[in-house]
Amino acid sequence: MVGFFMILVDSTIVAVGTPALMAAFDTDVTAVLWVTSAYLLAYAVPLLITGRLGDRLGPKRVYLAGLTLFTLASLWCGLSGELSDSIGMLVVARVFQGLGASLMTPQTMAVITRTFPPERRGSAMALWGAAAGVATLVGPILGGVLLDSLGWEWMFFINVPVGIIGWLLAWRLVPRLETHSHSFDWVGVALSAVGLFCGVFAIQEGHAYDWGQITGVISVPLLLVVGAVLLGLFVWWQSRIRREPLVPLGLFRDRNFSVSNVAISTVGFAITAMMFPFMIYAQAVRGLSPTRAALLLAPQAVMSIVLAPIAGKLTDRMHPRLLAGFGLLTLAAVTFALSRVMTPGSSTWSILLVALVLGVANSFVWGPLATSANRNLPPHLAGAGAGVYNTTRQIGAVLGSAAIAVLMEARIAALLPGMPGGASSMAESGAVAMPEAVKEPFAQALAESMLLPAAVVLLGFAAALFFERPRHQQTSG
Repeated sequence: MVGFFMILVDSTIVAVGTPALMAAFDTDVTAVLWVTSAYLLAYAVPLLITGRLGDRLGPKRVYLAGLTLFTLASLWCGLSGELSDSIGMLVVARVFQGLGASLMTPQTMAVITRTFPPERRGSAMALWGAAAGVATLVGPILGGVLLDSLGWEWMFFINVPVGIIGWLLAWRLVPRLETHSHSFDWVGVALSAVGLFCGVFAIQEGHAYDWGQITGVISVPLLLVVGAVLLGLFVWWQSRIRREPLVPLGLFRDRNFSVSNVAISTVGFAITAMMFPFMIYAQAVRGLSPTRAALLLAPQAVMSIVLAPIAGKLTDRMHPRLLAGFGLLTLAAVTFALSRVMTPGSSTWSILLVALVLGVANSFVWGPLATSANRNLPPHLAGAGAGVYNTTRQIGAVLGSAAIAVLMEARIAALLPGMPGGASSMAESGAVAMPEAVKEPFAQALAESMLLPAAVVLLGFAAALFFERPRHQQTSG
C-alpha cells in the first residue's frame, strides 16, 4: 500500500507545480503537460504485461523491482534541473517512473488476493481502496506545501525516503508467493503494448492537437483506428492461443470480474473528470491558492479513512450489489450536488459538506469493486486479473480527462464566446483576478461540465445491479 499510495500521489502532484516548472525550465505549458502525460502513458500501457509478469516471476519480486525503479527515477526527476537546462530530461525520467509504477500496481492487488482468504479479503481491499481515494487528494495538497516551502524538486525527492522504507518493509514482510506460469505470450505483449499506446496517446493528447494532424502523415484519428484494430487482433489472438495467454479470456466468465471492470472504468472516468473543473473553479472563481483549493476536499479523505474498516467488514458479509450499488449511486448524486454548489457565492461549508459525502461514496466504491473483481479468481490468475482491472481503471481515467477538457471548452465557448483561451488559459493562470461579470457564466460552464461524470457513474451503477453473491458467501450461506 505504501507503493500504491506513492503511485497515485505522483499522478496528481505535478499538476500543482505547472507554473514552477515553466519558470524553472523557461518553457511553455505544453512542454510541462508532457511531464504528466509521459508518466501516465508509461504507467497505463504496460499494465496488462506487468500483471502477467507477477504470475510468472512472483508478485513480490516484480513489486520490489518496480519500487526500485520508481524510487531511482524519482531521484532522477528531482536532479533533472541540475543535470540539464531542458525539460526533456525530466520527461524521460518520468517515463521510467511510470514504468516502475506499472510494475508495482498489479502486484498490490495480486498479493492481497493471494494472501488473504476470501472471507477476509474485503477488509484488506477496503484499505487498498482508501489509499486510492486519499492519494487523489493528498497529491495536490502535498504538491502545494512542498512548492511553497522547498521547491519543485521536492515533489520528487519526497518519494526517495518513502520508497526506501517501503522497499525494506515489503522485502521483510511480504511473503514470497508461488509462481505458476512457464511461458510468455510475446505476440500478445506486442499487440497489447502498441495498441494501448496508440489508443491511450490519441485519447490523452487528442485535445492538444485539435483531434487532427500530429505530424505529416500521423493524425489522432489514424492512431485511434490503429489502436482499435491492434486491440481487436489482441483479443482474437488471446482466444486462439492455448498456452499461457497474456489475458486469459476465461477471466470474463466470472460475472463479478466483468461487472467490476465496467464499474471501475466509470469511476476512473468520473474521479478524473470531476477534479479538473472543480480545481479550476476553486482557484479561478473563488481565488484560492492550489493548496487551499485542494483542502476544500479534505473531508473526503478523512471520511475515506474512517469508513475503510467498516466498508471492508461489510464487503466480506454483504452482497456486492448492495454495497457497490450504494457507493456508485451516491457518487453520482454527490457529483451532481458538487455541480450545484459551484457558484461564485456558495458558502465554504456547503462545499465541505458535499466533500464529506464524497468520502462516503469513495469508501463504498473502491474497496467493494476491487474485492468483487478478484474474489473468485484462482491464485494463478491473480496477477492477470489485477493487470486487466487496473488497465480498465486507467483507460477510464484517460477517457475522463479527454472528455471533460472538450466539454469544458464547449460550455465556456457557449456561455463566454469572447473569452480568449477558454478553460486552458484559466487552468494555466491559477488564481487570477477574474472580473465579477465573468465569474457567474464561467462557474456555470464548469458546473454544467460536472454533469458528464455524474451521468457516466450512473452507467457503473447500472452495471453493479448485475453482481452476484460471491462463492464464499454462497458456501457459508
